[in-house]
Amino acid sequence: MKKKKVICIGEALIDRIRNKSNHGFTDFLGGAPANVACALRKLKIDSTFIGSLGNDEFGRKFITQFDQLGVNLDFLHLDNDSSTRVVKVDRDQFGDRFFSGFEESSHSFFADEVLSKKLIEKEILNLEKTFPEIKYLVTGTILLSSPISAETIFFLVEQANKFEVKIIIDLNWREVFWNHSSFSSEISNAARVNLIKNFLNHANVLKLAKEEATLFFEDENPLLISQQLSNRPDVIITDGKNPISWYINGFQGITETPTAQKIVDTTGAGDAFLAGFISKLISSGYPSNELEIEDCIKFAGVCGLLTCLGEGAIEQQPYYEKVNKFLGSLIS
Repeated sequence: MKKKKVICIGEALIDRIRNKSNHGFTDFLGGAPANVACALRKLKIDSTFIGSLGNDEFGRKFITQFDQLGVNLDFLHLDNDSSTRVVKVDRDQFGDRFFSGFEESSHSFFADEVLSKKLIEKEILNLEKTFPEIKYLVTGTILLSSPISAETIFFLVEQANKFEVKIIIDLNWREVFWNHSSFSSEISNAARVNLIKNFLNHANVLKLAKEEATLFFEDENPLLISQQLSNRPDVIITDGKNPISWYINGFQGITETPTAQKIVDTTGAGDAFLAGFISKLISSGYPSNELEIEDCIKFAGVCGLLTCLGEGAIEQQPYYEKVNKFLGSLIS
């Protein structure tokens, strides 16, 4: 059986993005693993989302969106005792966003903090039936800010390893999630970094931003970062519109990113990039030379760029045909 499916594990949340006028906000569905699951479906790859949402209006909106795109929700949990997280996103004049905190909730916890291992264990037989078809498990590190969710993600990674599922981790360091968590607000930054770095040892592929490379590894060389981790993962370092550096399958290089005149909103661009990269790994096979690696990175870069041409993450993610059309225009 050829493995062609992807599991994405982690947070689904609301990006409450400040309007250009600086008066009011607009709500968009988001959260890195949820974004990747949706982007993969638009790129014709089967995806499953595992996460916890509040049994509230936002949680139901997510289910509608996932259903429309055909994301598998067999392991989604709707929690009555927590709420779907709403992140306040501000933007600078260049469209780059930064997280300024969370909207207050009537519950003690956000749903993504209480993704329960016990609930996953109840579905373990279904999970074991699913894993033989799964090529990649994709996750970030935000779940580590809660011991409940952290236990679950470690459990799922352990299960995935039994079925030789490759682990892809997007570091996605978001300090605000740790600072505002009743679980982890008292943990020092050094302890947070160590916890995350230990988790990164599970990665077969690691994606991270340039500033994350500096913070966590004191280096911006993907090969040297790979050598710091026990699995010696392939490493991709993004830097906004600047070139992408990578160490993949024993090769090392730098790839220019595509450009566009009008960048509206960068929210979710990295997630679309990652989905684009994974989709190429599945549709074309793992790249075995520098030309094939460049092809994967360029395709992923277009996915990221096209997501920046409008507001919100999931809404703006490109479909497969649109990516190929854009790539064709670059060649001609």
